Amino acid sequence: MAYEFWMGVRYAGLTGARRRNGRRDRFVSFIAGSSMVGIALGVAALIIVLSVMNGFQTQVRDRMLSVLPHIELYVPGVQPGEVIERWENLAEQARGNAAVRGAAPFVAAQAMLARGDAMSGVQVRGIDPAHESQVSDLADQLEGIALDALEPGQFGMILGAQLAMSLGVNTGDSIMLLAPQGSISPAGFTPRMRQFKVVGLFNSGHYEYDASLAFIHADDAARVFRDSGTAGVRLRIADMQQAPKIAQELRRALPGYVNASDWTQNNRTWFAAVQTEKRMMFLILALIVAVAAFNLLSSLVMAVKDKQSDIAILRTIGATPREIGRIFLVQGALIGIVGTALGTGLGVLVAYNIDIIVPAIERALGIQFLPQQIYFISSLPSNPQAGDILVVAVTSLVLSWLATLYPSWRASRLQPAQVLRNEH
Repeated sequence: MAYEFWMGVRYAGLTGARRRNGRRDRFVSFIAGSSMVGIALGVAALIIVLSVMNGFQTQVRDRMLSVLPHIELYVPGVQPGEVIERWENLAEQARGNAAVRGAAPFVAAQAMLARGDAMSGVQVRGIDPAHESQVSDLADQLEGIALDALEPGQFGMILGAQLAMSLGVNTGDSIMLLAPQGSISPAGFTPRMRQFKVVGLFNSGHYEYDASLAFIHADDAARVFRDSGTAGVRLRIADMQQAPKIAQELRRALPGYVNASDWTQNNRTWFAAVQTEKRMMFLILALIVAVAAFNLLSSLVMAVKDKQSDIAILRTIGATPREIGRIFLVQGALIGIVGTALGTGLGVLVAYNIDIIVPAIERALGIQFLPQQIYFISSLPSNPQAGDILVVAVTSLVLSWLATLYPSWRASRLQPAQVLRNEH
């Protein structure tokens, strides 16, 4: 296959050999080169976008789990105060699973916060400051205070930074909490209200949680939400990816009245949406590579048309149709391989340096690509994964190879006598 290979290399324009028909050959080479560039740009775009989406998912997940637990065990239908009193027994049973690394009690409820004319719905989490660091990174996200500031009976509250900003409150201010349950009197329904003091703020870097979460002491939460709150134990495990499996094991091991949910269940809709977006983005950007492959097909058809006399001469000196077809298979394959290699290199280079490139573009243009209120995060993350890069490269090579089949078959079907007669 030596001569087919070298002729394919020459026809692909990858050598510096002098062409016989200069202007015509240069045009065919330009079309082939544009196909190569198109493949490279398509591959690079795919790798960069998939890496950014992986980074986005990883960063948001990590910020979620800095506030949320890996697994929650809760007892529905039981007053929070009763659960909090015996939470250590439930935690001890959960620690029977070797994967469990930490446990802490919680009370969860929804409420309204009011400060003057400003009101906001919030998710209230009652926690035990002495054990919270075992299941979350909340202590590291506090601004200038420690979790010890939450003392039972003092009705202190830690707010997300964005939530505090929207309500116009700061550390030391008082705020009114309205619980969903209340009492019915002749004057109508009266919600249960309790005044809290803002003892500190936290900033997780996840806009949704910073704008909707409030932490109070578990004992205070059990008193305020005694009729509407859910109480249980939050767990942290060794490997967050194993959370669904460990939650299933805990459901079988613990008493039947205890329910278990993991972080993938609690955020199922968001992660499903991200996966759907990633698949659709792959299909959309793969069309760029497909268009480049069609350009490659057209360039090869033009090359076959241009090289008819060369094909006829090769046939007359003994070249078989299969050998002629292999010449153009080599030409198209080389264009696809070089384009894929260049695109992979460019894509990986940009993906690994996107934290430098994007801020430079934002500074130069004076814009922000990721408003935090919309995308939860303010910087563009990137997480290139070998599996994604391999899939993109293989897809590009397969499309390029398919684009060479028809021109190669057409070249092998040319009849030398008819070509030489038309030359004259």
